[in-house]
Amino acid sequence: MTNILKTAFELSGVGLHSGVNTTVKVIPGEVGQGRYFIRIDLPDNPIIPANVTSVSQTTLSTELAVGEATVRTVEHLLAALSANGIEDARIEIDGAEVPLLDGSAQLWTEAIAESGIEPSSVKSQNLPELDTPIWIRESDSFVAAIPATETRFTYGIDFPYKAIANQWHSWNPATEDFAQEIAPARTFGFAEQIEQLQQAGLIKGGNLDNALVCSETGWLNPPLRFNNEPARHKLLDLVGDMSLLGSFPNVHFLAYKGSHKLHIQLARQLVNNLSAST
Repeated sequence: MTNILKTAFELSGVGLHSGVNTTVKVIPGEVGQGRYFIRIDLPDNPIIPANVTSVSQTTLSTELAVGEATVRTVEHLLAALSANGIEDARIEIDGAEVPLLDGSAQLWTEAIAESGIEPSSVKSQNLPELDTPIWIRESDSFVAAIPATETRFTYGIDFPYKAIANQWHSWNPATEDFAQEIAPARTFGFAEQIEQLQQAGLIKGGNLDNALVCSETGWLNPPLRFNNEPARHKLLDLVGDMSLLGSFPNVHFLAYKGSHKLHIQLARQLVNNLSAST
């Protein structure tokens, strides 16, 4: 079902990678315009559509770009909007990275609920049916889109840390509440990698308040919100990345040890396959 946002909302916070504070204002969009970002801090307020063709890089987050204008770490906000059926939204931002907030999509989802949503008078554009499965593999990691009668997301992870190990989660948007089951799951990282990533110019805004951190001896900042919170968070990222399709096709999205890079490769392949089938 397609919904529309009743009123605008605004949230501010620090970006995970940049460490820079930005403010995002989400405004009800015109029907048919899709979800798009506007860099209000740049001359001419460039528009960056939230679709697959705008993806510019996928290093530990998904970044969109049009020309020199970029916006990074868009996946949690876009997951919250798409999971609530909001296909049209004008997203104004005064910097190059969406705030991480608490590391999950919970605060975005709560802001959407407080702003209110209502059914749109325009039906969602149905994507063509997928005829054959799409598999993208890299070493022992893979992502897939399998023809199905409804949309489902399933994610598996496996890390050499006892606190995480092998875990899975599956979510059906039609029957399971995103706000309860997926949105609260926070991003996570590893204590042994922090210094290296910061030296590479990444995770400048990460801290124990906005990310779960795991070490060889366990979690540095428990408790977890779910016993498989890391797997749920990876599923959350996948929802956000697949939102770049515009609307979700009737497929089973299946991923194991995936990444933003593989997610976007799958999204691009889906666009090509679904376009060819029309």
